[in-house]
Parts: sequence; C-alpha cells; structure tokens
Amino acid sequence: EVAHLSAHPIQFGLALLVLYLVRPLFAWPISPISALVGYVLGLRYGIPVALVGATLTTIPPFLFARHAGRSGGGLFARLNDAGRRFISVTGATRGVLAARLSPLPADPVSYGAGFSGVSTRAYVLGTFLGEIPWVFVEVLAGASMRTLSTEGLSAGLHVLGASFAVAILLLAGPAYRHVQSRRLSATD
Repeated sequence: EVAHLSAHPIQFGLALLVLYLVRPLFAWPISPISALVGYVLGLRYGIPVALVGATLTTIPPFLFARHAGRSGGGLFARLNDAGRRFISVTGATRGVLAARLSPLPADPVSYGAGFSGVSTRAYVLGTFLGEIPWVFVEVLAGASMRTLSTEGLSAGLHVLGASFAVAILLLAGPAYRHVQSRRLSATD
C-alpha cells in the first residue's frame, strides 16, 4: 500500500494530512509517520515535510492545554503552576526546545507547554527546532528501509545522543541560577 501511495503523490499527500490531523486524537507517536515520509519521499523532501508535519501535529494538544489551563481548576491549576515555575527558570522557547530535544513523548510536552502558558510563537519555534534531530533520524530510518540499510540508522543514534546532550546544556545555566537564587534567599 505504501509503495502504491508513493506512486500517487496527491493520494499520499492527502493520506499524510489525515494522519497528521488524527494523530493527536489517538496520541500516536510521530516517529512512524516521519519514517513513512522518509520511506516515500527520501531525505531531501522527507525532512522538510516531516518537520512541518511534526510541528503542526503537536499544536492541537498545546492549544487544548492552554485553554484548559485557563478555564480549569484542581489538577489543571497545579499543572499550570508547575509549568509556569519551570518556564520562569528556563524561559519559554528554551524550555520547549530542551523538552523537545529530550527523549520525551510529544504530547506530554505539548500539554505541559500549554498548561504553563507558553506563547504560541515560543512553542512553535521551540518545537520546530527541537524536532529537527528526531525528524532527521526518523526520516533517515524510513529512507534506509528502501535499501534495507542499517548503516544510515546507526549514524542517526549519534544525532539523538547529541540532541539529549544539548538539551542538558540548555537547562544547565538556568538550573544553576535557580539553585543559586534559592540558596541566597534561604540565607537571608
């Protein structure tokens, strides 16, 4: 079926659009869709298509959580407070970027950003940049399935490791400043 769709770009585009639109409703991972894009389109066209798709498919959970965080109480209020504290330490774009670079599922990150009141601009920018290494590896895996090559996938593991290291570096400075400010306030 996938090979058939790859020969019919309009049908593939429509099927892909439907997958990206319904994905948040079922909390499906983005990885298999990105691999499918890589299988059909290859690296050259697959990376930009999958990157835009991965970014857009995470927006509905973010917007839902943003709305629920404002109008809900109880658990939503606690999530909102915890998220706002995290964002006050890291900054909105940096916090979303670090979360996206970390090996966390897409939807909890989207909900967390929405509950914490991150602006849509900061969310989209952090998500777009943070999804780059993941999409690259997933599209690479899909593209390598055409030739049954595992050599390309093993190169992608280094990208993921580097991605996680960058996420830690992004949070190191804000975390250090936060701990220092708490120590100073405790001694006062």
